Amino acid sequence: MSNEPSKCQESRRPYRLGKRAKSREETRKRIVEAAIDLHGSIGPARTTVAQIAERAGVQRHTYYAHFPTEWDLFLACSGTSLARDPLPDPEALRGVPAGGERVLAGLTRLYEWFARNEQLAGCVLRDAEHHELTQQITALRMTPSFEAAAAIMSETLGPRAGSLLAVALAFPTWRTLGQMLGCAEAAELMRDAILGVDGDEAEPAARSRIT
Repeated sequence: MSNEPSKCQESRRPYRLGKRAKSREETRKRIVEAAIDLHGSIGPARTTVAQIAERAGVQRHTYYAHFPTEWDLFLACSGTSLARDPLPDPEALRGVPAGGERVLAGLTRLYEWFARNEQLAGCVLRDAEHHELTQQITALRMTPSFEAAAAIMSETLGPRAGSLLAVALAFPTWRTLGQMLGCAEAAELMRDAILGVDGDEAEPAARSRIT
């Protein structure tokens, strides 16, 4: 009698492997979602493996099988979050006339993103000030977009206006103004302040866009 697997057994094997891979992927997604929820409520710096495992309904060894290091987890969480709602594309601002119109467009788009992601962004950016890993992930995932936007938006601005633009792009600025005025009005207020800060030294084309 042959010990070789039958054709029936061979046909079942890919099915079982497929189910196992699907189950593994679903478990990984549960872990990532649990971590994102915790990062957006208590912050990444305070989130523990035990909390993530409990919320995801897995054992710690299962968690570590998917995410051997915190870096692996943070990469997955940040990638998932930004895939759902990417940061505004800085390069898209090049299609907007430089000066006040571009500043307003950039701030409005960023403030609307902040509003949609207030809880998670607030916790992450807060913890990035003192938590090294969160700082590293933020530098990887978010800082390049912020820096590119600032560079493109400030092309016709004077030095003092550029400094104020950096303040305008900060999450706490939006949180203070946006909650009182709304995204559009907050962006207009900061646009006017930015374009007026350099007075007569400001780029004429930029000043002319203050309305």
